[in-house]
Amino acid sequence: MFHHRQEVAVAAAETPQVTAFFDKRTFSLQYVAADPATKKCAIIDPVLDYDEKSGATATESADAILDFVANRGLAVEWILDTHPHADHFSAAAYLKEKTGAPTAIGNHVVGVQELWRDIYNLPDFPVDGSQWDRLFAEGERFSVGQIPARVLFSPGHTLASITYIIGDAAFVHDTLFMPDSGTARADFPGGSAARLWRSIQEILSLPGETRVFTGHDYQPGGREPRWESTVAEQKAANIHISKCRTEAEFVTLREARDKTLPMPRLILHALQVNMNGGRLPEPEANGRRYLKIPLDALQGAAWESGKA
Repeated sequence: MFHHRQEVAVAAAETPQVTAFFDKRTFSLQYVAADPATKKCAIIDPVLDYDEKSGATATESADAILDFVANRGLAVEWILDTHPHADHFSAAAYLKEKTGAPTAIGNHVVGVQELWRDIYNLPDFPVDGSQWDRLFAEGERFSVGQIPARVLFSPGHTLASITYIIGDAAFVHDTLFMPDSGTARADFPGGSAARLWRSIQEILSLPGETRVFTGHDYQPGGREPRWESTVAEQKAANIHISKCRTEAEFVTLREARDKTLPMPRLILHALQVNMNGGRLPEPEANGRRYLKIPLDALQGAAWESGKA
């Protein structure tokens, strides 16, 4: 009996309380993963609001997270990004300013910086990852409160993507979506469908009861947003994984689908901000900030039809 109680206590100690914040504009999931014992938490993939039609920025999404943290009496220990996002601005820099907590991302972000520095023609942009406080390597360990955490290098969607495993929760960003939505695209600069398959297999080798938290939910069929599954559920029901027995089959499926997808609306807006740790461009002489949009840099993407 003593051993059973001990096992239950250990399991509870490694189970973070995970709260999701769904951003309707970009279908993105932001998370707070908290250690109930210490009240320390990590904020994962926070969104800085941006409207490309007006050029307006806002902090509503990030402030909602800060309000939640304050109301629950939590202390922010980490601000974590899984990769430089292509469809929303990161609020990491804003949240660091508000909380003082360190920011972190995977150490392969330097490859993304080198790639996009050339696309944006920013020769003086530093490509050493110094825009974050911590660059995590494959397998590196850290903690959220007393909950052990580690890093899986999970490229494919981007060449810098990582998965955070915090206790029994895996934050898998844009690798696996909910089972009824399949997997993430792999056609961004630096992406690879074959590498994505191998990253997914590594995630699916985790214990079956591992909770899987995805980075987006596009609400297929108009259903309500969903974001949590398990490794066992993904193995059994993911519409892309269950159809593909081999890497070659997956690559064929994924690349065919990617050819039909328009680029994210904000990819050229967002990468210049996100490869800079979520910092907006510095104001110019008139006090305004300006984004730089390269023309004809992303060749071969499908065009989006419909009214503006």
